[in-house]
Amino acid sequence: MFDKAFFGEDVWEYLKRSQKPIILYGMGNGADKVLKVFAQKKIPCSGVMASDDFVRGQQYQNFTVQPLRYFENLYGNDFIIAITFGTQIPQVIEHIRKLSRNHHVLVPNVPVYGEGIFDDSFISENREKIELAYTLLADERSREVYCRALQFYYSGNLDNLFQTFDSKDEVFQDILLLSSHENYMDLGAYRGDTIEELIRYTGGYEKIIAVEPDPKTYRKLCGYIADKENITVYQKLIWKKGKRSLLFADNGGRNSTVSGKEGICTGSITIDELGKDTAISYIKMDVEGAEKEALAGGIQTISHHMPKLNIAVYHRFEDIFEIPLMVHAMNQKYCFYLRHHPYIPMWDMNLYCIADGLRNQ
Repeated sequence: MFDKAFFGEDVWEYLKRSQKPIILYGMGNGADKVLKVFAQKKIPCSGVMASDDFVRGQQYQNFTVQPLRYFENLYGNDFIIAITFGTQIPQVIEHIRKLSRNHHVLVPNVPVYGEGIFDDSFISENREKIELAYTLLADERSREVYCRALQFYYSGNLDNLFQTFDSKDEVFQDILLLSSHENYMDLGAYRGDTIEELIRYTGGYEKIIAVEPDPKTYRKLCGYIADKENITVYQKLIWKKGKRSLLFADNGGRNSTVSGKEGICTGSITIDELGKDTAISYIKMDVEGAEKEALAGGIQTISHHMPKLNIAVYHRFEDIFEIPLMVHAMNQKYCFYLRHHPYIPMWDMNLYCIADGLRNQ
């Protein structure tokens, strides 16, 4: 089913054989990873651009960062723009839409966590799982999002990305159908934004268990819930059975783990430990690439209580097919809905798992 014709053209091979100048749009971790692949594949980079408001003559990877008009004056329209940053800001997304109408814009996709690229070798290695996960999806929109996500990972074509955008309203009103009586487990609660989201859609809750490992962010989460009842917060990693600890830089940002010797040590806890005294009805899970480990620590909760699940599936390319297969193996009563909420690149893509019969309750 998912053959070479389905995926289109490999973005990396296209960039390698192109004779046009390639300009990176964006700096930071994503651009670092893209340039690393460029070096491995001997893909030349001709410059780095940023939005006008961010251009201050700074240097990035031996390039002087320039505005778009600099490259337009230099090359006309005969160059390729490679997006290397992420955004969910509507005005920035619209800016990129307009940019793609006037220029050749691609996204050379790299994983948020880990290494590797979505290429022919990756597809060949995972073909059976890719095809099996597709058969588990419960509705036509999920299957469309799944196919377009795979095509976008491979080709970097923004048209595939733009056609996957769906609102959170549709998910909460038509898929999750949550009530004000949920026992909610928020894994990766950040500063309380998803607790606030739940309350906005449901008007309330019975009990909330929230987990956030980053020390500074955890303090902000505690401040957010200070005037709210029946919320228990933990500064822990969510993990599988067997303890793990990580050092965190105390800077309050996402991706704030550190690998050196200085930082604040955070231990781990499992879903089953957190939910042992509560009939959990809804779990949201966005744990920065540790979703499979978190699920492995929740077998009893998921098997016994069959909570509705909202799982991030965008941190690693394989998440989109390995996570539904994993949940299905744990409990075959789940139906699976895949949605991608407006974000460039394919971030904020979530798998919504509803036990058979619960969607209409």
